[in-house]
Amino acid sequence: MDRPRSVGIAWYEPGDYPRLLEAMAESGLPASYATWLMSATQVEREVARSGVEVRRVRVEPEAFLAWCRARGDAPDARARAAFVQERQGHQAPDGA
Repeated sequence: MDRPRSVGIAWYEPGDYPRLLEAMAESGLPASYATWLMSATQVEREVARSGVEVRRVRVEPEAFLAWCRARGDAPDARARAAFVQERQGHQAPDGA
C-alpha cells in the first residue's frame, strides 16, 4: 500500500480545548491541553520524519459541532477524524 503524500492532524487552540472536551463524547483526548500538545507535536514530528507532509487542521468547537449536527453524527473521535480528513484538502500546506 502506498503511503499518502500528506495527512491531516487535528489541531486545537488553547482557548478552544475546554469546550471541545466538554462537547465531545468519547473524545479520547487528554484532560489537559499541555499534554495533548506534547503528544500531538511528537506525532507530527514522527509522521513528517517518515516523509509525509503533515497538515494541521484546526478544529474549532462550534464549526465542528455544526458539521456533526448537519451529518447526524455524534461529536466523537470518529467524527473528528472524518472532519479533519475532509478539511485537510481545503487548507494551505502550512495549515493556515
